[in-house]
Amino acid sequence: MQTSQPGTRRSLGVRTLLALTLALAASAVATAPAHAADNPYERGPAPTTASVEAAQGPFATSSVSVSRLQVSGFGGGVIYYPTTTSAGTFGAIALCPGYTASWSSISWLGPRLASQGFVVIGIETNSVYDQPDSRGRQLLAALDYLVNSSSVRSRVDASRLAVGGHSMGGGGTLEAARSRPSLQAAVPLAPWNLTKSWSTLSVPTMIIGGESDTVAPVASHSEPFYNSIPAATEKAYLELNNASHFFPQTANTTVARNMISWYKRFVDNDTRYEQFLCPAPSSSSIEEFRITCPLVS
Repeated sequence: MQTSQPGTRRSLGVRTLLALTLALAASAVATAPAHAADNPYERGPAPTTASVEAAQGPFATSSVSVSRLQVSGFGGGVIYYPTTTSAGTFGAIALCPGYTASWSSISWLGPRLASQGFVVIGIETNSVYDQPDSRGRQLLAALDYLVNSSSVRSRVDASRLAVGGHSMGGGGTLEAARSRPSLQAAVPLAPWNLTKSWSTLSVPTMIIGGESDTVAPVASHSEPFYNSIPAATEKAYLELNNASHFFPQTANTTVARNMISWYKRFVDNDTRYEQFLCPAPSSSSIEEFRITCPLVS
């Protein structure tokens, strides 16, 4: 009969226990979800107050002009995009200027947003006198061009698109969001529109108005627009302290911080940016801030 020494049995037992422990650990590692896999759309490092307020984000950018002769449905413009090709595709944003204005009036937003990890097209309108409904259609035409025909189309994730704009461009932003509910986010700036009810709008929308706006007073534009958006839709209303109708035409840290956070949260599904939105921020530059906290994670 074969026998074993007590020391041998103890050694075998320890080795067996160690092997079992390592196997269980390996199994746990294999089944634990990776953070990147939880949200494959995150772009850039973890944000800080300094990073969302910076004039230049973490991505180097470049730009390309688009002639109105190259496109249909809108009047051309400028595309701004991150230069890296190693971070994957990016969400895209189309932005529209206001009545009688050209893209240059709000062009600071292009590189600012692109440097945070978006492809941005700032459009020229077919006519500087185009009304909001036309501007809404032009924003959508610009997104379609960006996705299907532009020189940077390989950098764009067609499932993650957003809009924004100033004045009648802001009114057009609401029109675009209502007519294309697949959009991920909308940010109208000092929006002007004769339509006051947006009860069918389902796209997450942040409206930014100016307290001292006499062209599109918040009492008859931004506030009723916000109030009419259904409670089931993620929405926010930011009113800038003592700001005129033309606040988007100058680089503005409060505007940039909140636009970046909104687009990041809903275009990139990046919950790291919720900290800048909920609870509602307050500062000397903010007259009022309303938001549907908590945001849906």
